[in-house]
Amino acid sequence: MKVIVCGAGQVGYNIARNLAGENNDVVVIDQSVELIQKVNETLDVQGLVGFASYPDVLEKAGAGDTDMIVAVTQADEVNMVACQVAHSMFSVPTKVARVRAQNYLNPLWAHLFSRDHMPIDVIISPEVEVAHAIRRRLDVPGALEVIPFADDRVRLIGVHLDENCPVINTPFRQLGELFPDLNIVVVGIIRDGKIQVPKGSDQMLPGDDVYFISDTSHVERAMVAFGHEEPATRRMVIIGGGNIGLFLAEEIEHLHPDVRIKIIDADKNRAEYIAERLHRTVVLHGDGMDPEILREANVQASEAIVAVSDDDEVNILSSLLAKREGCQRAITLVNNTTYGPLVGSIGIDVVIEPRATTVSTILQHVRRGRIRALHRLRDGIAEVIEAEAMETSDLVGKPLSEIHLPGGIVVGAIVRENEVVLPRGDSIIQAHDRVIIFTVSDMVKTVEKMFSVQLEFF
Repeated sequence: MKVIVCGAGQVGYNIARNLAGENNDVVVIDQSVELIQKVNETLDVQGLVGFASYPDVLEKAGAGDTDMIVAVTQADEVNMVACQVAHSMFSVPTKVARVRAQNYLNPLWAHLFSRDHMPIDVIISPEVEVAHAIRRRLDVPGALEVIPFADDRVRLIGVHLDENCPVINTPFRQLGELFPDLNIVVVGIIRDGKIQVPKGSDQMLPGDDVYFISDTSHVERAMVAFGHEEPATRRMVIIGGGNIGLFLAEEIEHLHPDVRIKIIDADKNRAEYIAERLHRTVVLHGDGMDPEILREANVQASEAIVAVSDDDEVNILSSLLAKREGCQRAITLVNNTTYGPLVGSIGIDVVIEPRATTVSTILQHVRRGRIRALHRLRDGIAEVIEAEAMETSDLVGKPLSEIHLPGGIVVGAIVRENEVVLPRGDSIIQAHDRVIIFTVSDMVKTVEKMFSVQLEFF
């Protein structure tokens, strides 16, 4: 596949890195000489300095025989025009654009991106995606990660285990005996920064991050089994009233009207604007790192602080101050990837990286075939993929115990119409089932070879 990536920032760079790692032909366009130099020096791609929406630049990048354009520059208008030019001048089949400004995304103007006007196949709105990701974690107290699959009938859950976890030092094969009615499959463990797919004799240890796939109706019971009985969020404080903070508050007001929300924003005009947009949320004008403002927001009696300002330092420090005041849980937005591995060790419960969320969403549309959903874990050390099984697949019609999947690949769930099947050895995949597969990064190419025709994953 040949792909043009417009924008060499964090998102564009990581999309290019992932695509190049899967032997795609990738060209990256950016106005910055420094960013393109970094791309050329560190990735097996072609870097091109230029304005991504100019026809001559796209022509030089090979748009005439390109399969897909992914426009993720900092400017919405450049992304949209790049897709328009790619369609009108070069007939590029698939066009993906990142669009941040919600003025463009109002449902009133949905026809704007139709084939007859500005033909963009996939619109990615990072702020909305991040707000959804945070809300899902709030819905499952204690979870590091909550990813829905199969129309939210199945969820991938990540949890951190401490010494009080009831199943510490228990072999995985005994989980079914301890919890016979629990419909979950443990698919991965991150231990000392490394991912592994557990075997039946393996045990969970304190400090592990465990990922399991569960029937959504069993998630609450599964969290208790893993030692997480945190109270539901009834009071929360949001630091930062930007797009993410506003979208999150609007979503919670709509879905959870009993939750009391307070937002702190340092910009007076922005605070007044979001106060007009929201109905039940209290908006405070002030510095999220000011202990007095945090106390005024009653952070000491809140179940969660969600720090989503555009300043990583403000997010990290305000989260730590809130925890010191007595807030039970901190969910913190961190854009600088170098901070990610550090903040978990200093008391922050959940780290949100917008780049990772956006890259997962875009790669879902880059994969060929009948992909329904895709999510990458921990900067790509593993992937969870939902795809539709085809009649010709070697997986169809055989018990899983006879298929002998290689190590590092796990079938986590089978969804058949309204039935969720958590697979066992005698489980049989049928044609048109939705199959959720977990794979470590080293096995992605093996998955591609095994399932490119049968499941049309890639």
